[in-house]
Amino acid sequence: MGAMVRTPLTPEERERGERLGRLLREARGGRSMVEVAASAGISAETLRKIETGRAPTPAFFTVAALAHALGLSMDELAGRCTPVVEVAA
Repeated sequence: MGAMVRTPLTPEERERGERLGRLLREARGGRSMVEVAASAGISAETLRKIETGRAPTPAFFTVAALAHALGLSMDELAGRCTPVVEVAA
């Protein structure tokens, strides 16, 4: 079977991935990547990719598990990771 072709990310997806990564790093604070990944049931490598923006569109359940492990609400994550759209007054 051929390799799965990844569609290129849009600038919005890339920005959202970077925001998500930053938010997770901040929320993790002094805890190790290994500890947080283990409590979310994912590998430390997966967490590293998400935090560095190399996996900008992680599966919903992965984000939900990380939010739970870090004590963040999904609303908070979604609200802070959605690119701000300028609204003309």
